[in-house]
Amino acid sequence: MGCASSKQFKRLPGYEEPAVLAAQTAFTVNEVEALRELYNKLSYSIIKDGLIHKEEFQLALFRNSRKANLFVDRVFDLFDLKRNGVIEFGGFVRSLSVFHPKTPKSEKTAFAFKLYDLRGTGYIEKEELREMVLALLDESDLYLSENAVEAIVDNTFSQADSNGDGRIDPEEWEEFVKANPASLRNMSLPYLQDITMAFPSFVVHSEAHD
Repeated sequence: MGCASSKQFKRLPGYEEPAVLAAQTAFTVNEVEALRELYNKLSYSIIKDGLIHKEEFQLALFRNSRKANLFVDRVFDLFDLKRNGVIEFGGFVRSLSVFHPKTPKSEKTAFAFKLYDLRGTGYIEKEELREMVLALLDESDLYLSENAVEAIVDNTFSQADSNGDGRIDPEEWEEFVKANPASLRNMSLPYLQDITMAFPSFVVHSEAHD
């Protein structure tokens, strides 16, 4: 009962033809069509207006629309390409394309940099990295001591901050990623290559649960 028909979907704001999106992303037309079904499930899970709101995005990731998390907030902001507080279909596909296994590493590196550059200054500061490490641990239901978190932050900066100015610029980040490819391990989602076969594990239920 929560999904829109194909004709209804085409009337929704932000709709773009699958062929256009396929030409501009790592997805095939069939994969974009499958993503449209996933988008339908997400965008009708709570508010039912054909747009993905932050509560629906949180529900997709956590099965809980009320769990606040900096990681979710940041990813949502980067998916919200028009900066209007919702994710439209075109932005959904273009943003997910970054996580496609076939997407060039340079695009994944740039997206990851934006993810950590919380304040949009063009640099990753120590406090930003600390905040994101804590958010990622929380998102994974993991706990590390304060000393362990500080060790992660200090180790990253000792490797990445090559000019010693106390912040990481895009060039330094690029070099860090080349030396530490595991830092991009969360930037590839293998299921996106098989999206026409099965939806990812975080596809939401039809209703939110308290």
